[in-house]
This record gives sequence, structure tokens and C-alpha cells, in this order.
Amino acid sequence: MDLTGVLEVVRLSDVGQRRDHNEDAIASDIEIGLLVLADGMGGYKAGEVASEIAILTMLAELKEAMAQLDPGQIDPVSGMQAESMLLMDAAAKANASIFSVSESQPQCAGMGTTLVAALFTNNKVLVGHIGDSRMYRLRGDWFEQLTEDHSLLQEQLSSGLITPEQAKLSNNKNLVTRAVGIDPEVELEVHEHDVEVGDIYLLCSDGLTDLVEDAEIHGVLSGLSSNLAMAANQLVQMANDLGGKDNISVILAKVLKPFAAEHSWYDNFLNWLK
Repeated sequence: MDLTGVLEVVRLSDVGQRRDHNEDAIASDIEIGLLVLADGMGGYKAGEVASEIAILTMLAELKEAMAQLDPGQIDPVSGMQAESMLLMDAAAKANASIFSVSESQPQCAGMGTTLVAALFTNNKVLVGHIGDSRMYRLRGDWFEQLTEDHSLLQEQLSSGLITPEQAKLSNNKNLVTRAVGIDPEVELEVHEHDVEVGDIYLLCSDGLTDLVEDAEIHGVLSGLSSNLAMAANQLVQMANDLGGKDNISVILAKVLKPFAAEHSWYDNFLNWLK
């Protein structure tokens, strides 16, 4: 399923004001409808090694797998859409690769990365994430976060230990509870969402969300919905103006037209039987 012409995509990554190198990595493959963002962590430059491995593995694995897939298939064991399983498998391979390098290369010991990926298929978007990099959606004037951070702060919020106001002042913002490459195995959390023409999706690292409030992000995307490049630049500039304490990365994608999968011969046969 070729999604060229279906999505308008803009990517932007900035080192910020306080870092001397960029440990974020971003990529997209519009043909297969894939967006990926990773925010690395670890010793000197090891974080950027981890994020780069994650991005390259996701791109390579999904490019090959999607070429062999009939869109819309349902996995008979899990009941999940086949593309969701492919996302999970690709993330598992990225995790294994990073963990292996971390174990074998002393300078990379303990490295890891967050990961958020969006795979557009059959008028849906499959969102997979690990850690605290996020995905948001703007639909009309409704702006919402589609991922929930794997972080100590989010656990405290979810359990009612702290309020959203207290969370804004917390020193635990960067303590993730799940990351790619830290342990031998990690599970990608995957959710499926229906897509509408005109939707704008934002993938971003915490270099943006730690400094810029959701309401301000909403305002930028609403005001610049017709100019994604300008919106991306504005978001990064806002984070830098507020101190730019971390690397700042954003991927914006706008849905331009429907992209329902063509039915396979097997689907057509089943419909004929009905």
C-alpha cells in the first residue's frame, strides 16, 4: 500500500540550548506510512547510538515486512491487526540490537532510547511507544495526547499521588519506567486509532513537552495547520526560548485524503460467499 500523496510530513530536530550533541533521531517513510522518533540516553554519545539503531532497525524491518503484507489482515492468535504485530516485532529487534551493543561495547554500556512510531494503514494509524516520547492528534479544534508516558511521574499521576499542578514542578520528569535497549526484552505498547482527512499528528521528544504546555502546542498547530514547516519551526523555537534544556524533535503529519486498503482476492472471495 503506497501512501505517497496521502500524508504531508515535516520533520525537525534541534540540539537545543544546553547540549553539545543531539541524541534524538527522527525518520519517516511516506511510501509505507511510517513515522519514527527516538530520544536516546546513556554515556558520552551512547544515547545517539541507541536512538540511531532504533530508527534504522524500525525502518528496515517494516519496509521489508510491509512489502509482503496484505493490508488489513488480522493475526489469528492475538486478534490484532497484522501491522500491529509487525510494529511490535520491529521494536523487539531494535531492543535486541541495542542491548547487544550495550553489552559488548563498554563505551555504550547502559544506553537506551525512548521510541514512538506511527504506522498509517487502511484509514487507521497504529501508534506504538516506549518511554516518554509522545504522539498527539489535532482533529478540527480537538487536541489530545494519544500516548501515555511510561514514566515515574505518569505512574504518580495515574495513582493519584500527585496532582497535574504538582507534576509541573516535579524533579522526576525524566525518569522513564520503560526504554528500548535497557533490558533483554521490552514490550511496545500499541493502540489503533481511526484516521480522518485533515487530522494533524505530532510525534515529539520530551525536549518539547517538558517546556511547552499542551495548550500552547495546540495553539501553534491550530494557527499554522496549513503550514506544517512553519509550525514545526515555531514549536522548536518556543522550546528554545524557554531554555532549550534538551534536544527538541518533532514530526508533523497531515492526512490529505483517505487511504482504505484494496481488498485482497481472499477478502473478495469471502464477501462473495456472503
